[in-house]
Amino acid sequence: MQKIMSIAVAATLLSVAACTSNQITPENSMTISNKEKAVALLNSIETGDQEAVRYVNPQQYTQHNLAVGDGLAGFGAVLQALPKGSAKVDVIRAFSDGDYVFTHTDYNFFGPKVGFDIFRFEDGLIVEHWDNLAVKADAPNPSNHTQLDGPVEITDLDKTGDNKALVADFVDSILVKGEMDKLASFIDGDNYIQHNTDIADGLSGLAAALEEMAKQGVSMVYSENHVVLGEGNFVLSVSEGSFAGEPTSFYDLFRVEHGKIVEHWDVIETILPRDEWKNVNGKFGNL
Repeated sequence: MQKIMSIAVAATLLSVAACTSNQITPENSMTISNKEKAVALLNSIETGDQEAVRYVNPQQYTQHNLAVGDGLAGFGAVLQALPKGSAKVDVIRAFSDGDYVFTHTDYNFFGPKVGFDIFRFEDGLIVEHWDNLAVKADAPNPSNHTQLDGPVEITDLDKTGDNKALVADFVDSILVKGEMDKLASFIDGDNYIQHNTDIADGLSGLAAALEEMAKQGVSMVYSENHVVLGEGNFVLSVSEGSFAGEPTSFYDLFRVEHGKIVEHWDVIETILPRDEWKNVNGKFGNL
């Protein structure tokens, strides 16, 4: 999974050769929103849209996918291995938070994958990228939900700050500190919808999954939350910790309604050993 380079970078590299004669400036990339630019860049890996490369600053592009080198040049060798016409991209959800855009994507890139991507913009151009990738499951979870289905509409924009604060508190109190007695104050019982491939809906489904993990001696530890980003009723949390003893990156997307967490999607990725990193930026650097 870690050997797969990011969709955004792939799109850039597929296009860059044809665009080197075009000057990339903030002025010629301000006609559409940052969210639209990020989605266009993701889509370009499938469509080959060469305009999308204009949304990346090639002189200032920091990559946090540890399997590839920094900047644009580090990805050429990986691109050569991509079978022609095999890539498919479907951006299911896209959100903006200040200088950041984060997306939830269904794609085929060296096989079916599900991923979250985070882009940071400066002066209308993408200058930094983080992601978490997982192999797409073959079947729905115990409650018949997939890793990607569910609502996509952004609502409650005026509650973005409150919803981010709620999720930040949930991650710190429940996931990091393990204060499970507070769980009911964050989640609305069995009205909670779960998209994790192994967990059923509701608090009962979560409890059953944790009990089964404990029986198998599998631990899931959140040690630190790095960032919480949100737009309206959707909030993304990026954390690190361990799963089954392996260093792990946790990307958790929550939908909030009436002050409670009502839905959850996630992508869990094992972090590469330090001696296999292709750049020195770190999985969570600058977040």
